Amino acid sequence: MRRAIIWDFEGTLGRRTPGAWSRCSIEVLDQHEPGHGVAFETIRPFLQSGFPWHSPSIPHPELSTPVAWWASVRTTLARAYEGVGFVPARAKELAGLYRACYLDPQRWELFPETRSMLERARASGVTSVILSNHVPELGDILTLLELDTLVDAVVNSAAIGYEKPHPETFRLAREAAGDANDIWMIGDRYDVDIVGAEAAGIPAILVREGDPRANRYASDLVEAFAMTEPSRPDVVP
Repeated sequence: MRRAIIWDFEGTLGRRTPGAWSRCSIEVLDQHEPGHGVAFETIRPFLQSGFPWHSPSIPHPELSTPVAWWASVRTTLARAYEGVGFVPARAKELAGLYRACYLDPQRWELFPETRSMLERARASGVTSVILSNHVPELGDILTLLELDTLVDAVVNSAAIGYEKPHPETFRLAREAAGDANDIWMIGDRYDVDIVGAEAAGIPAILVREGDPRANRYASDLVEAFAMTEPSRPDVVP
């Protein structure tokens, strides 16, 4: 029996602190517009659409290079900065500063149990695949966090032109796992990770934040990994 786990990255294995897209938009203003007076709650609504993952049913192969991907995202970011009062020219400049801020190495961290669980998976002969809706530089982030040597493959939406929960993302992840006959998905988003995996016939475990719609839930990766072990008769795939 060949075992595999498909892991989501952000919110599951690691995270950006103190927050991702909306929080980073405020960080840019803090750095380049001192005294801006823009609250997180004010800019956040402008960032609830326009990113590739907001339209997961629509493939975007035209955005499969870092240049094209970030150009598209900068349009959304500039619109958000305009929405909170900046003139178009300045909004465009601020959007251009966002990439470096988001990728700041000091902002990325792993959850406490992540490394030990990936090491345990490897020692158990489990193939680990990361499947993530993320930025083109996800591979650099994984290297920074020293996860690159603990996973066997990375399927990144910014590189493949599809976003979870699109079926193609899970087909590619299953393929990257070597068509294992015992395969699981572990992720923190019910609507993206769990729904997408189970639609593709992959049993899924929601981790960290519970949702009553989820068939399986684990409070952390330790509990989630235990649920994937074939010695657990109480867990139904």
